[in-house]
Amino acid sequence: MTEPTAPPSRVEIEEFWDTWLEVNREGERTGDWRVMADWYAEDATYGWMYSPDEHFMAVGRDQIRDWAIGIEMDGLDGWHYDYVCTMIDEQKSMVLGFWKQRSGIIDDATGREYEILGLGGSWFGVERQQRGAGHPDNGKLKFAWQRDWFDMPSTASTFLDIIKAGKAPDTLLKRMSVAGHGVPGHYHYKDLPSTVWPPPVERGDYVTQDPAPEVIA
Repeated sequence: MTEPTAPPSRVEIEEFWDTWLEVNREGERTGDWRVMADWYAEDATYGWMYSPDEHFMAVGRDQIRDWAIGIEMDGLDGWHYDYVCTMIDEQKSMVLGFWKQRSGIIDDATGREYEILGLGGSWFGVERQQRGAGHPDNGKLKFAWQRDWFDMPSTASTFLDIIKAGKAPDTLLKRMSVAGHGVPGHYHYKDLPSTVWPPPVERGDYVTQDPAPEVIA
């Protein structure tokens, strides 16, 4: 029987998180966020919601690289996602990162960057990998899952403001066409390959309050 690995300590999670912030800046600098893929476990899941019946979900490191931080991020050259607050729970091996989404494109009316308003952030589960001796990930910390949230109406509004001002580069216009169920990783709710809530939360591993009685008509 394989012995369970020790859960990551607070210090280890903090150190891992610092490297994540560094690679985010590298992705922003080059306009190619695919360099961040190695921070995810081979079987990680990464999702968010566009609308009640259009969700994005990538399953596995390759889909995360090609879809989540590939297709979904292509064309956002100059955009940056500044983490303004981070909370770490070492008991649950979770990190909450809250970010502001700024475009790098100046609004002449205000002299400031166009920014997507509302709250935005990412919820991560951190796991020590148990992949067997000789595996390059064995013993390392990786993200087992990530779930994002952001203000979709504000996102659409900011994109339209940039277009109306005549400041949208072709790459951004192309990015705006990345929508609909025909795009890789876009699913109807009933077809999702992983759960909207992170798997351990969906399983009920961290329930802290008994649910209220279900209302039945």
